[in-house]
Amino acid sequence: MQDFTAIACALGVFALLVVIQMIVKAERPVRKAIGGILTGLCALAVVNLTGCFTGVILPISPLTLGVSGAAGISGVTMLLLLNLILK
Repeated sequence: MQDFTAIACALGVFALLVVIQMIVKAERPVRKAIGGILTGLCALAVVNLTGCFTGVILPISPLTLGVSGAAGISGVTMLLLLNLILK
């Protein structure tokens, strides 16, 4: 039952991102939503891969995955700033 809830939440967020892209009249809203999710997840991966050089890492958790997927690069930036402030 918990897996179903997580999948339903992920699909809901994806649908919301597609609706936002439709509101701003994007040419291909589904492709834009998928692109935003992928850039956010790639940014999170890059931050963690370069962590051994920079000393800055973000732990992989459902929260960080959700924020980076939903908010994209700006979400990863926000997570980095919160990590800097709260440490």
